[in-house]
Amino acid sequence: MAETLVKICGLQDVEVLKSMKRLPVDYLGFVFAESRRRVSPGQAAELIAGLAEWENGNPPLAAGVFVNPTLAELETLLSTVPLQVIQLHGRESAELCRAVKAAFPQVQVWKALSVAKSNAESDADGPHALQQYAGAVDALLLDTYDPAGSGGSGRTFDWGKIPSYQQAASEYGLPLFVAGGLHPDNVRELLDGYAPYGVDVSSGVESGGVKDLIKMTAFVERVKQS
Repeated sequence: MAETLVKICGLQDVEVLKSMKRLPVDYLGFVFAESRRRVSPGQAAELIAGLAEWENGNPPLAAGVFVNPTLAELETLLSTVPLQVIQLHGRESAELCRAVKAAFPQVQVWKALSVAKSNAESDADGPHALQQYAGAVDALLLDTYDPAGSGGSGRTFDWGKIPSYQQAASEYGLPLFVAGGLHPDNVRELLDGYAPYGVDVSSGVESGGVKDLIKMTAFVERVKQS
């Protein structure tokens, strides 16, 4: 079985990033949308420059998180911030995803889909929605539906919905990441039950709103254990 990939999202502090340089993390996320974790292009460029110091010589890829951006906004940001992934976390259409992919062939394009917290609620994006993203994106990410925002709620969704999304994603050759309320104490349950391609964590590895090295280390170790 392939190793599960790990993305830690919402990095803001250079010293925190330096403390992480021994962790086998695959992606680091930098938020450019409205959020308490938002960073400026200058902050992001400084943080990404620090990835060169990653101890194993295999630094994580830099992902930028956006909500409903325009192509012009992305072009301006990419001119100064060397992102390797554009993660679209709003209500972006498949047509926009294709346009982003065509305009910036040097980066991966990911699309986040919103999944209801319980089986009694309907999904904002059901498994049927995946077909439209075939060929338009490089990966999909499931996150908890939040009517007040675009993710980052710190709440899990109904994991029983994951297999139908996995089946659809497999049909269209799309890697599927899972986010939403993950933390060191529940990620093994997710992996043992559903074996997603990758996992994405933010608030679940924070203490007092700041990334916590102990929690990040525990999370990564529990994901990467054989």
